[in-house]
Amino acid sequence: MIATITSFRNAAPDELASALQNARDYTLALFDCFAAAGLDAPDKVPLLAIVNPPLWELGHIAWFAEWYILREAESSNPAAAQRTSMLTKGDDWFDSNTVPHDARWKLGLPSAGALKTYCHEVLDRALDKLTRVDNSAPALYPYRLALAHEDMHGEAFAYTLQTLGVTMPPQLAERAIPAWAQGEIRFAGGTITLGSEAGPGFVFDNEKWAHPCYVPAFTMDSTLVSNAQYTEFIADGGYETPRFWSVAGRAWLMRQDRSTPRDWQRDGQRWRVERFGRVTTLPGNEPVRHVSLFEAQAYCTWAGRRLPSEAEWEFAAMSGHPALRWGDLWEWTCSPFEPYPGFTQDAYLEYSAPWFMTHQVLRGASFATQPRMRSPKYRNYYLPERSDMFVGFRTCSL
Repeated sequence: MIATITSFRNAAPDELASALQNARDYTLALFDCFAAAGLDAPDKVPLLAIVNPPLWELGHIAWFAEWYILREAESSNPAAAQRTSMLTKGDDWFDSNTVPHDARWKLGLPSAGALKTYCHEVLDRALDKLTRVDNSAPALYPYRLALAHEDMHGEAFAYTLQTLGVTMPPQLAERAIPAWAQGEIRFAGGTITLGSEAGPGFVFDNEKWAHPCYVPAFTMDSTLVSNAQYTEFIADGGYETPRFWSVAGRAWLMRQDRSTPRDWQRDGQRWRVERFGRVTTLPGNEPVRHVSLFEAQAYCTWAGRRLPSEAEWEFAAMSGHPALRWGDLWEWTCSPFEPYPGFTQDAYLEYSAPWFMTHQVLRGASFATQPRMRSPKYRNYYLPERSDMFVGFRTCSL
């Protein structure tokens, strides 16, 4: 029986063992969805900047765990591994730092069956090694890192299913987003601690280190902007009115030639939406999803509101206010992704540093995020034009 853990960050060895097995089972279940749709080989998958070939991603997930746990690499530097991979060309195939994105479609990868065998072998050896590991932060760090990495790729697999129009597995279908009443919450403001404290638990490098941040009083939506609210923005010419858009947003809109969120379709007087390959009527009271930062900002301008900063978002999330609902979709903030005071890179050198000041902070979680990954401290980040993730937004004002 799989033990449920509240957070991977403080998971003990036995809890990590169950969670690692659970993550691998989920990874394979998601890959089988692609295989059932005939997308189990790179040459069957469209070359898109926002996805990886599922076969490559499957191998990369296992390779990452092998790199940090079994090969005892102290960093992601290509020379850091203490021993060779089980796969003769493992590093040449699956090191995301040295294999360019577009090259992943033409590597001559092993078959799906061979990579599944590799996945099982890596996990079996990792779990066996875990039985002899001390219950200490340094000893458990590579296991917690590998688990977080696989859970993040599991969510990436989920939004790739949506992008490619593939039916979701039952595990994902069960995590439906409920409807929630709209409202506003007034927060008095004050000083909070952004970032994470040093201690026995896992900390992502972009959370280093805890520091005080004063947040002035503000008002924030208790829930995310809904489809019905966003439809009013569209009906009022929101996409066609330049004053609602920033210069960058207008340039993006012109390139995309877009007039609705990426998965909406007009059907007479109704909107239809595609969810994992199936078209259904758009639920008006559901949070709007698959919107870029520019679209979220344009809506806010139209509504006379703004996006919350990540400090405001965290202030609200840490308040414990009973009316505040988060975790259904990732949420755009108005904060660029930048280092906190005291930032230093961890073993996964490329996790944060290459993306500072080009990406935007998202907070919260989505229905596809594993519960053990959810934390009000977690800083997600994407390019502002991305909208393929499970992302929405809420509005804010002084």
